[in-house]
Amino acid sequence: MLFNSTIFIFGFLPLTLTVFYGLSSYDKRVAAGFLGLASIVFYGWWDSRYIALLFTSIIGNFLFAEAIVRAKPALARTLLATAIAADLGLLGYYKYSGFFITNLNIISGSRFVIPNIILPLGISFFTFTQIAFLVDTWRGAAHERNFLHYFLFITYFPHLIAGPILHHAEMMPQFGKPETFRFHPNRLAIGVSLFIFGLVKKTVCADGVAPIAQTVFAAASPGQSLDAVHSWCGALAYAMQIYFDFSAYSDMALGISVMFGVRLPLNFNSPYQATSVIEFWRRWHMTLSRFLRDYLYIPLGGNRCSLPRRYTNLMVTMLLGGFWHGAAWTYVVWGGLHGVYLVVNHIWNLIKPKAMSGAVPRIAGAVLTFLCVTVAWVFFRAPSLDNAFILLRGMSGMQGLFAANAPYISNQQIMILCILMSVCWLAPNAYQILGEYDPSLQPVQYVEGTLTWRPSLKWAAWLGAFAAISLSQILSGSPSEFIYFQF
Repeated sequence: MLFNSTIFIFGFLPLTLTVFYGLSSYDKRVAAGFLGLASIVFYGWWDSRYIALLFTSIIGNFLFAEAIVRAKPALARTLLATAIAADLGLLGYYKYSGFFITNLNIISGSRFVIPNIILPLGISFFTFTQIAFLVDTWRGAAHERNFLHYFLFITYFPHLIAGPILHHAEMMPQFGKPETFRFHPNRLAIGVSLFIFGLVKKTVCADGVAPIAQTVFAAASPGQSLDAVHSWCGALAYAMQIYFDFSAYSDMALGISVMFGVRLPLNFNSPYQATSVIEFWRRWHMTLSRFLRDYLYIPLGGNRCSLPRRYTNLMVTMLLGGFWHGAAWTYVVWGGLHGVYLVVNHIWNLIKPKAMSGAVPRIAGAVLTFLCVTVAWVFFRAPSLDNAFILLRGMSGMQGLFAANAPYISNQQIMILCILMSVCWLAPNAYQILGEYDPSLQPVQYVEGTLTWRPSLKWAAWLGAFAAISLSQILSGSPSEFIYFQF
């Protein structure tokens, strides 16, 4: 069920909110149980066959966690390894079996049949969430005896499909607070406002530039050549599409959760305003960065070892982070590129002159970071490495500046692209506008002035207009999926 669909906006969400708060006044445990079951309905709306898979994963991991708590150290380590192997095995079967069989056939000349497996929605997110819980249980940092709270922690529908990746220490206490189950009009206003911000980003911004990216990337096929102008238009269009698409989902997820009295961790914080790739990864998919740091990079040794080993750990982390996004070499290359960027960034921080400070170096750093990220997005979006290299050759100017037979891009589309680039570089984000009201678990520096959100008629009018524009887009065609649904 899509956040940007009429069935969700006019049916599922208001009905779930009404029943949840109605039951909360009767019995909080019943309300929590209802929210968990509603999340299952939300998950199964796409394909009910995978509800059993989700239930099996939740029950199995909870039982393993209970066993780890009671076991002696040696057995606990074995149980942890077994549980993680089972989680990764399940993820590997559904997400990577086709990739490995395909490459095995290419390398060995074998003819193994590639299984036709449909990837269950959100499997990467609920798998990583539970692995983190298991590891922290083994470390003694977590122990949840209440299965209902654990069930809700994993299934909670605002995050279930595309994140953020939740941490038990942030969520479990909220599910146990009586305040969570009390209705507050202010929370509803904040949540609805944030949801509308996200809805506009998805329906107007991300979907508005998606045709440019689709046209150019489709033209970058073997035997074809693309000029520099259209190649850059396509790459920049996708950079804007994925930015506003993921920002939209993050806003809507946090907004929905605020309506239910639960604050989620910040997952997106104006990453294109970063002045370095290191800062970019502190702003983009922040909960995935945190997971990779805490449960992969640090266990590998992190920065507690020699510089060569530290940079190797960083490369391994980013390669696996890229592979997490999808079973294709394009994602591996994307992760590897960011690994190289981060290594170069860390080396530069060691050797750069102290005089390299001030506005000009920061602007130069922001531009260079954005260009590097955009080049990497080409691999992320391209259906194959061949397509990616065709587009990159075009961006380099090797195939001419402008070709008469290039794919058509209208002046209106180019104008929209320029406006969106200005917005993501110069405008405050939704959390800064709403920051005084703490829409997420991590506070942000909010803006003072005309853009400061207040529960007022003026803001209600503006948001009503934004909602009307978005709904007109939704009603004029089928709602599009969020990009991160495929991961």
